[in-house]
Amino acid sequence: MSWNGGAQRLDATAVEEVVLLDSDGGRIGTADKSTVHHRDTPLHLAFSAYVFNSRRELLLTRRAATKRTWPNVWTNSCCGHPLPGEPLPSAVARRLGDELGLTATAIDLVLPRFRYRAEMSNGVVENELCPVYRVRTEMEPTPRLDEVSETRWIHWDDFVGAVFSDEFTVSPWCAEQMRALTELAGGPDDWQVAAQAELPPAARLTSE
Repeated sequence: MSWNGGAQRLDATAVEEVVLLDSDGGRIGTADKSTVHHRDTPLHLAFSAYVFNSRRELLLTRRAATKRTWPNVWTNSCCGHPLPGEPLPSAVARRLGDELGLTATAIDLVLPRFRYRAEMSNGVVENELCPVYRVRTEMEPTPRLDEVSETRWIHWDDFVGAVFSDEFTVSPWCAEQMRALTELAGGPDDWQVAAQAELPPAARLTSE
């Protein structure tokens, strides 16, 4: 599934909600994002984006020190949660603009059913069904420092080698996603675009 549209803007005064899921990926409700991450975080819908430029470089981001989960940790380009009723590609575009000042030229679904659970040393848990998207841009990021403290471009092959050799530490979801991405045929330019029907049910309901 490829993206062809824009993204809605989130009203700064609105409560940001996430979509809660059952074990099969069906929607069972919503919750205030500010309250959902704790020691018993419910399964909810999210996404991860891997932004590439024409030089086959991946944009890495370092999470801000104020982030509730995995502060100061390097990770993939962008992560987030779709609003209730928001198509996933639109959520990707919205967060890329909000966090990094980027406009995408393509947003393609590559891992439609990625799921993970990870626990921090303080007991706070991430628990997400998290489809993964390949994004293309030729822009340079202008990060919001309350979300992203640093950015860097790195060639995909160099990044994979550094992570797999334990020379570079990334967030737990990024490490798991990288293993899944390297199992796809070819490199980032060759990854096959997945169909909307392969998404979890709740994500299909919010995708165009």
